[in-house]
Amino acid sequence: MKVCFIGLGYIGLPTAVVSASKGLTVIGVDINEDIVNTVNEGKIHIVEPGLGELTRSVVESGNLTASLKPELSDVYLVVVPTPFKGNHEPDISYVEAATVSIINLLKEGDTYIIESTSPIGTTEKMAELIFSLRPELHNKINIAYCPERVLPGNVIFELENNDRVIGGIDDKSTDAAIEFYTKFVRGKLHRTNARTAEMVKLTENSSRDVQIAFANELSIICNKAGINVWELIELANKHPRVNILWPGCGVGGHCIAVDPYFITSDFPEESKIIAKAREINNYKTLWCVEQTKNAILKYELENGRKPSIALMGLAFKPNIDDLRESPAKYIVELLLQELTERDVFIAEPNISTHNRFKLTSYEEAYKNADIVVFLVAHKEFNAIKQANDKVLLDFCGVLKN
Repeated sequence: MKVCFIGLGYIGLPTAVVSASKGLTVIGVDINEDIVNTVNEGKIHIVEPGLGELTRSVVESGNLTASLKPELSDVYLVVVPTPFKGNHEPDISYVEAATVSIINLLKEGDTYIIESTSPIGTTEKMAELIFSLRPELHNKINIAYCPERVLPGNVIFELENNDRVIGGIDDKSTDAAIEFYTKFVRGKLHRTNARTAEMVKLTENSSRDVQIAFANELSIICNKAGINVWELIELANKHPRVNILWPGCGVGGHCIAVDPYFITSDFPEESKIIAKAREINNYKTLWCVEQTKNAILKYELENGRKPSIALMGLAFKPNIDDLRESPAKYIVELLLQELTERDVFIAEPNISTHNRFKLTSYEEAYKNADIVVFLVAHKEFNAIKQANDKVLLDFCGVLKN
């Protein structure tokens, strides 16, 4: 079995590597020549524990090769971004472009699978596109949708061990997709149809967004009420049927911060809770900006000088290098618009450089700052010995213990 992955990003590359490690012949395709060259050198362009060693192994064995163009295969997987447009309307142009790139390669018996998060009906639209250009393949290839559901930082383990939901446009397509995933997934493979599988992905991330919105709303209420939100949640979670998440400075990443819009865009009248959760989580980011600006003004009034400020973290969640849709990065961008004449130190221990921000080591940032703003609960920050002469703003729970 030869497998072609279209997209070598945060999900495509690990999935290609894991499937190659099980003996499949894999061709990984990306439009970025640097990524292709990096992978072919047995290296990786993202931070993910265990991925580098496994990539080197499968490249050296010849099971994985990266390319700028797809090749004739038996299974084709579309694992490309699905962003949204300015009005929060889903953009499936990358999925469509990936599909077009392999249409001429498809042959009878092949299996085409979309893993990219997609609006409901996308798999059926791609089937229509394929059959409109290759009508002779109607009912002769398998088309299915299977959303990924992995946690950055634990992707290798979860790719193999998490359950998967697999929905074809017909029963034989579902069967074929299940046959493929059986090659490397140990978790249970749950059958459904393509539309339900698409909605499962959107529902999972919308559910998490709503839960985070509840925690973020609590943090705002507790701040106004003079209550320690971290203690509150810890105590509330002592209830056997309560499991409140920890608040943060918003919601980021290419899933939770994006996927709910795929529902609200198509069902604006019906998705009231989902839309409100998006509103709350977006507001929490702006609230953190205002809290920081207030702390700066208070320091100036009390000390008669402008404070130096450390902004700790840029990633969208702890201990990864992924800055996509990061509320921490957005907070830094907004604050820098007004802090041009101050000493500002930006720390992100998971990346070495940034094209817009001058980065400082987290030790130096903390040492040199009067006000320290924790935006992401990276493990490095937990190890900092707290000083009593600094103003600490903790929006992510670094100090909760």
